[in-house]
Amino acid sequence: MAFFGVPLSGLIASQDQLQSVSNNLANLDTLGYKDQSVSFSDLFAQSSQTNASNDPIETGLGVLPAETTSDFTDGGTSATGIDTNMALTGNGFFVVQAPDGTTSYTRAGDFTTNTDGYLTTPAGQLVMGYPATNGTNATSGQLQPLQVGLGSVTPAVATTQFQLSANLSSNSAVGATFSSTAPVYDSLGDSHVLTVNYTKTAANAWSYTVDIPTADTGAASTTVASGTLNFDSSGNLTAASSAPVTVSIPTLTDGAAGLNMTWNLTNSNGSSSITQTSLASASNAPIVNGQASGTLSSVSVLADGTIEGTYTNNTQPISLGQVAVATFANEQGLLRVGGNDYSQTIGSGVAAVGVAETGGRGLITGGSVESSNVDVAAEFSKMIVAQQAYQANAKTITTFQTISQDTIQMISQ
Repeated sequence: MAFFGVPLSGLIASQDQLQSVSNNLANLDTLGYKDQSVSFSDLFAQSSQTNASNDPIETGLGVLPAETTSDFTDGGTSATGIDTNMALTGNGFFVVQAPDGTTSYTRAGDFTTNTDGYLTTPAGQLVMGYPATNGTNATSGQLQPLQVGLGSVTPAVATTQFQLSANLSSNSAVGATFSSTAPVYDSLGDSHVLTVNYTKTAANAWSYTVDIPTADTGAASTTVASGTLNFDSSGNLTAASSAPVTVSIPTLTDGAAGLNMTWNLTNSNGSSSITQTSLASASNAPIVNGQASGTLSSVSVLADGTIEGTYTNNTQPISLGQVAVATFANEQGLLRVGGNDYSQTIGSGVAAVGVAETGGRGLITGGSVESSNVDVAAEFSKMIVAQQAYQANAKTITTFQTISQDTIQMISQ
């Protein structure tokens, strides 16, 4: 009764197909899930017999599952409003690491931060990438967990240089004065206001003093620098007057380290930042480096996976790191290990790790996640076909059973 094995293999194949369909439908709302399909191959007995035309005579033995393939086309991108969520469009996988050091790969980008500020998956895996140093991503280094938690503190940076853009009216009378101010920061992040007082002493000549409130230094004098500015007939500083001015404040009452600063009197192109023309005396906003300490208030993700943070002490976003993206020579060789994760195998090849938008890798959309790419209509169609195949094979078994029973009855008579 070996012929029962043929329709039985068909029943098992149909069951495998139905199981695949049901699994796809169950993961309809699973982030980053990729639709699976089962392929089958026929079985034939090996035979040395041939017919009159010398064609082989083979007997069909049924069907076996040949492979399970995944559809790695993109799912839909859904906005979540969560800054640390990421949707990957195109080739690649996010790289994540379990507490035991096991590396996995995923398309599910529903990342959040843990209590230490590290970017993690819902299962607690660390999202790997390239951390930033002073706002620059170290993409040539080793992968590391990314720390981007809100509330992290950036240290204060003391001011080392400043620049004032001002015009001193050439029509001012001798003895006329004008002032410009510049806020500077000490090593503790406290702000101190420097006031530059200009006094016209002669035609094309002005004296200046740089002052700071005595309450900031505890010193008897408010003046921390002084000198003379001379202008040529075109209203620009003479060569002798355009050299940078050193401003030193050795002691500060808040306990911060003393300030040693340079006042630049020329622009980056070498022209005078302080001029003397017939226009009214006026000044523009100063250019000052340094900053107060601040906390991370918001993050955003760029298309190349760079995570930028905005701090309370700076309106300009700063790079906190860059998410790594891995690609494989054979995605079908990846092993699904559950939890939206894949692991590499000999069949998949070694992960080629880099950053988004390079080396054929896709791009990243921040504040969004990738939905499942399961097509409900297609799954129902496969379900109907698998159900009909199951019924047909079951009918074949019933028919074989009837024949067997009739044969037994004939023998027993």
